[in-house]
Amino acid sequence: MSDLTQRVGWIGAGRMGMAMATRLAKAGCDLAVYNRTRAKAEPLAQHGARIVDRLADLADRDIVFAIVSTEDDLEAVLVGPEGLYAGGAGPRIAVDCTSISLDASARLRAALAARGAQFLAAPVSGNAKVVKAGKLSIAVSGPEDAYQAVEPLLRAIGRSVTYVGAGDVARLVKLAHNIFLGVVIQSLAEITVLAQQGGVSRAAFLEFINGSVLGSVFTRYKSPALVNLDLTPTFTTALLRKDFDLGLAAGRSLEVPLPLAAAAHQLVQAAVTRGHRDEDFAALLIEQARSAGIELVPEDVKVDDGLA
Repeated sequence: MSDLTQRVGWIGAGRMGMAMATRLAKAGCDLAVYNRTRAKAEPLAQHGARIVDRLADLADRDIVFAIVSTEDDLEAVLVGPEGLYAGGAGPRIAVDCTSISLDASARLRAALAARGAQFLAAPVSGNAKVVKAGKLSIAVSGPEDAYQAVEPLLRAIGRSVTYVGAGDVARLVKLAHNIFLGVVIQSLAEITVLAQQGGVSRAAFLEFINGSVLGSVFTRYKSPALVNLDLTPTFTTALLRKDFDLGLAAGRSLEVPLPLAAAAHQLVQAAVTRGHRDEDFAALLIEQARSAGIELVPEDVKVDDGLA
């Protein structure tokens, strides 16, 4: 089977998991969903998904997706004592969208292979709002035949789906992506503070940037947060730090110097230390302004995020 008629299990109904599973359910997929806190998954029932109470209730699915917080959580829900594959059998393909290390991904791949299952690493680029707008990007690695079976499901979730190779190389793609994300947001914070100190409003400056060759989907959808200082998390500063930790470790392992990333990592760490751990990583703007002796205030203007 290689279409939306496959029986799909889903693990994880946090901000991203809920948005992604909703797209599958709305596409008419036969979807069963498990979340540790059942109530968080209940809204998916209105789109035709079945909510289950135990991971074991997903064992008869063809394919299972997982998107949880950490690699420890992922190991627990898949191969832990009460995990989906604890009994040795389970869905023939497991697709993981969590950001984890290459080593953890390789361990899980081996553990699932021993249970007769194929494993696809499928980390994503974007937040829940990007998912809802149909603009999510997904990098996928693992057995190519498994990818071909899952591709229609992935394309129901995201706009851009790229098969990047065998094994766990999609993890490296995601880490490289998030290092770039961190360097870009820090650079954007620096030049925005520079413009403001010179008398230009953040709204005007970012409108110019977004209309220039340097503008992007990312700079546009972060602009409302930077202008109005809304730090409601789409991706927390602590999670960005985690990806810098993993990415810099990969750089050391592969003997690739990452000097800009290392500098940005220290600034992300400082933002976490100064109380922004669970806030959106746009908090880097606040700390950059403080370094320049400025206490920012919201500009309270409507800013287009480009996702409508």
